[in-house]
Amino acid sequence: MNTPNIHLRTLFLFDSAGRIRGTREPDPEPGPKFALIRGRSSCVWAVRADVPREVAEDLDALAGEEPPVASFRDVPVHAERYRALAGGKVYSGPAFAFPELIEEPDTTVLVNALPLLARHFAGWTAAEILGRAPIVAVVEDGHAVSVCFCARRSDTAAEAGLETAAAFRGRGLGSQVAAAWALAVRASGCVPLYSTSWENAASLAVARKLGLAAYACGWSLG
Repeated sequence: MNTPNIHLRTLFLFDSAGRIRGTREPDPEPGPKFALIRGRSSCVWAVRADVPREVAEDLDALAGEEPPVASFRDVPVHAERYRALAGGKVYSGPAFAFPELIEEPDTTVLVNALPLLARHFAGWTAAEILGRAPIVAVVEDGHAVSVCFCARRSDTAAEAGLETAAAFRGRGLGSQVAAAWALAVRASGCVPLYSTSWENAASLAVARKLGLAAYACGWSLG
């Protein structure tokens, strides 16, 4: 089951006080100063560990007053006060659940070695292969041209990372690898998650093509 809390716990690592200490990636980043995830029946949030205590307490108090959303595009009630307290750039977008029934593509393969990615996806390292697994790709001429992988993963759920090489976009490959990835994540015993920003038209198009259902929206300050 997809919930705002599962999504938050999949995105970030937390310290003993419940503050964000980094992202759940093979090479963790600090994460946002403040993250708020709102659903139709609940809201959850977290503050980064290095935010001053007084500011963190004010953010916590305001977030506790946030109502569940009627429209996922609505900005948080206290958006301006969050920005005044924490500063930083706003990032926002929907979080989607995969449907129960997903048609398995017959054009994808599991990636377990770096050479498949080398031509079109420079920057990957051998150490990432295990941390990003399952990695699913469409392969042409012996090289991956579209890949879906675990951008972040917890013991409960995994969030999709999706990339298609520029020369191969517009062919629907993203939806194929995302569907196969979701099936592989479920087979591993975890819940597949898909989230993006409101500005990412290509990613939103993949969500529509797959029939994904929005269950929450994220709003954070970097």
